[in-house]
Amino acid sequence: MTVPGRWVRGVSAAGLAAVLLAAIIVQAAAIAQSWGSRHWVPGSVFAAAVCVPALLGLRRPLRPAVAGLGLAAAAVAVTGLAGADLPAEPSPAMMLGLAVLTGSALRTLAPVPAAAVACAGPVLIVAGQLAAGPPAAGLAAVTALDGLIWLAAAGAGSALRVLDVQARTAAERVRRAERLELARELHDVVAHHITGMVLQAQGAQLVARRDPERVGEYLGDLEAAGTEALASMRRVVGLLRDGDGDADAPAPTSPGPERLGALVERFRRQGPEVRLTMPDGSGDADWPPEVTTTVYRVAQEALTNVLRHAPRARTVTVTVERGARSVTVEVADDAPAPPARHPQRGGFGLVGMRERVEALGGSLRAGPRPGAGWSVRATLPVPAGEPR
Repeated sequence: MTVPGRWVRGVSAAGLAAVLLAAIIVQAAAIAQSWGSRHWVPGSVFAAAVCVPALLGLRRPLRPAVAGLGLAAAAVAVTGLAGADLPAEPSPAMMLGLAVLTGSALRTLAPVPAAAVACAGPVLIVAGQLAAGPPAAGLAAVTALDGLIWLAAAGAGSALRVLDVQARTAAERVRRAERLELARELHDVVAHHITGMVLQAQGAQLVARRDPERVGEYLGDLEAAGTEALASMRRVVGLLRDGDGDADAPAPTSPGPERLGALVERFRRQGPEVRLTMPDGSGDADWPPEVTTTVYRVAQEALTNVLRHAPRARTVTVTVERGARSVTVEVADDAPAPPARHPQRGGFGLVGMRERVEALGGSLRAGPRPGAGWSVRATLPVPAGEPR
């Protein structure tokens, strides 16, 4: 999860905690005024015992055991306080905690435990009504309110679960498309190597008749091309597997038809000023083919995101650095901070970039810069001895 995502999640959890605490305080004050000063304590304690597990499920993925703790506390309150001359349970404050548990369970848990947690709500409401004895007007109103809260929680949790499934499906579709595109590019690389091997073999046959001492040079080149073709085939098999692929099998690709300079020049005609910094004495033609294409596509996607999501950016810098064993490309803009732009810029384009970079054994980071602006930075390994 990105830093903005953690920040938003933390603020949301803190806000909900304040709402639940306020509900418990208001409920305690109302009970103390109508029932007496001591009657508010049990209901407040049990409501807190339900709300705490509900809040824990927001800070991290909800576990069935955590949901079970909240439900157990509610069940003890419903059955244990019955006939004790105390307000009936579940109270509105407790029901808010149960609603959070229900919504979180329906959104994140597996179908069976999610359904169990969801069904526990109506059971507790009905059990509380039966334990309180003959229904009174006030008790019936509280029961109806509890039922509405549960329905709202169940609806919200189910809707969020559907949205999450749709988002995961769309992201997986993007990842599969990216893997297939890498595989198609790899086909071109393998075909290039094999064609070179055939030509070298034909040349070796001719040289063997005229100058046998030079045959060793051709055989060495032929061996290098064959080794690279075999490695490429192993890598494409890893890309086409279902799942996350093999981290030890980065996939080479063929060079893209355009270079970074042409990309930047085309972007200048549509957006803000762009500054391109390349390694001294080294262009993209000198890189391994998989690095050439990936650097180009990362820069292309990042610049496209600037046009879509950062219209107030004045300048963009594209920096490519070459290390001993890696190549790094970073695209940074100076657009103002939110709300001028969406905090999760990139959408499924970022998913595709990350899939491509990680398939090659690299890493990608995208997020806001200190002060203002947005940065996308990808680092790609260049194995020792990789042909240039």
